Amino acid sequence: MPHPDIRPAGHPYRHPRPHPDLHGHGLRLRPWDPDSEDDAATWFRGRSDPEFRRWNTPLRITTDLDSARESLRDTARNMREGASASYCVTDAATGTAVGHVAINVIDWIMRSARVGYWVLPEARGRRVATHALTLVAQWALAEPGLALHRLELGHAVGHDSSCRIAERCGFRYEGTLRGAMWEAGRQDAYRDVHLHARLATDPGPGPDRGRDSDSNVNL
Repeated sequence: MPHPDIRPAGHPYRHPRPHPDLHGHGLRLRPWDPDSEDDAATWFRGRSDPEFRRWNTPLRITTDLDSARESLRDTARNMREGASASYCVTDAATGTAVGHVAINVIDWIMRSARVGYWVLPEARGRRVATHALTLVAQWALAEPGLALHRLELGHAVGHDSSCRIAERCGFRYEGTLRGAMWEAGRQDAYRDVHLHARLATDPGPGPDRGRDSDSNVNL
């Protein structure tokens, strides 16, 4: 069922338009192509990776390429309907896909959304997550057609590298949400979540220090 269009009349994104590519830090962020076999294979690898599954339990589990294609089609549909903005993160020089970053669950009334990301194993340790999250957050908070006020980032308690990435990208820690996400591999048990957020009025991220694991984040 299509998402209801709750954007205020006259809002620039009431009639969704293509999302632009984003560039910086040696990365190119481009929209996912649901008709691309390469994109489907990358999507499958990312969502079936053990590290992703350790920290995330999606509503729809990706078990094979067919389910990955269907999941990617859902992602593209949400983009068309203005419910999200999902990007394939690629190496700007080679075009090689290295991960995913997204603005999810966009609330056009409150001008808020949630962010999520994952990085393929071979690209971890290169600050891909930090740089991709910085690019997409700056775009979502400043781009005239979005002009969001608040971005939230949630991760399972114990995922310390996600705390560091969030803080490095200007997402302040706001507290712990009890039982706010599923346990790994289960949809009948819950775990606590650390909530971070960044407002459009917050100062930008500080100096890029330290090393991050480019692990997965999704609320």
